[in-house]
Amino acid sequence: MKAAVYSEYGPPEVLSIAEVDKPTPGEKDVLIKVHATSVTASDYNMRSLNFPARLNIFYVPSRLVFGWFRPKRQILGMEFAGEIVSAGKSVTRFKVGDQVYGLAALRVGAYAEYMLMADDAAIALKPENLSYDQAAAIPFGATDANYYLKELGNIQPGYKVLIHGASGNVGSMAVQFAKYYGAEVTGVCSGVNFELVKSLGADHVIDYTAEDFTKNGVKYDLIFDTIGAIWFSEIKRSLADNGIYLANLMSGTDILRILWTSIVGGKRIKGGVGPSKPENMEFFKKLCEEGALKPVIDRRYTLDQIVEAHRYADTKRKKGSVVITVAQP
Repeated sequence: MKAAVYSEYGPPEVLSIAEVDKPTPGEKDVLIKVHATSVTASDYNMRSLNFPARLNIFYVPSRLVFGWFRPKRQILGMEFAGEIVSAGKSVTRFKVGDQVYGLAALRVGAYAEYMLMADDAAIALKPENLSYDQAAAIPFGATDANYYLKELGNIQPGYKVLIHGASGNVGSMAVQFAKYYGAEVTGVCSGVNFELVKSLGADHVIDYTAEDFTKNGVKYDLIFDTIGAIWFSEIKRSLADNGIYLANLMSGTDILRILWTSIVGGKRIKGGVGPSKPENMEFFKKLCEEGALKPVIDRRYTLDQIVEAHRYADTKRKKGSVVITVAQP
């Protein structure tokens, strides 16, 4: 089968198209014919292992997990949507022919014509109102956004919530989840993305190139930095009493502050990694079919254009998702 592979860390050019063995499902696995995947921030970070300065603390752990000298898993791709073409004898949740979508997380493997997933992994039937391309743009951003706002932030109706990086993958999902949970939402983005963020349901939109939200006097119950561009010390005055700063990209200082603020209370900082669970995919499917959650797709590429797709994603200017079409339905 055809796949996009890489055998060393580096720029987009380390990716290439190759013929690899088609995987064989075990008794609890499903074999998925991949129709679409995407380029998430985790995909291009795993490809390069060139993290932002604030993430330097994770350099050694990342090498240990992903491979010290070369990648252990040579086929990237976290999000996917496709069709089940084979299932192990102990699989109970799915059958051949089911249209599914899901999140492979650190197992990756979606940059290929076929991929294996365990029956109990983060997979669900594809939302009926979404195409494969659209469904593949949901799992990664939705998982992080929902985890931070609901699990870490305990978002409540009437909360004032600010989403920093509101036009990105996680940010565009966070705006929609915050509105779903009944919050008053402020999105921060560049002026060119103003209308996009407004269309997702934001009550207020701030162009960061023209206004500094930390100086407007507004207090927020939750400030969710989806792109790691601000620091707790910079936005602390913009948090309400007992407000929470949700840090999607955590520095070593952030981790220490998480421990400290969890002890002393008051204005706090929280962070973590959204878990990949099948019930999440079921929940997102429901929201998509109800119209409460919709994908934002910036550009589409084919698998043969994987280098170009990663080049564009590396600019960190993408709106929502960059989708990769692997096979035509």
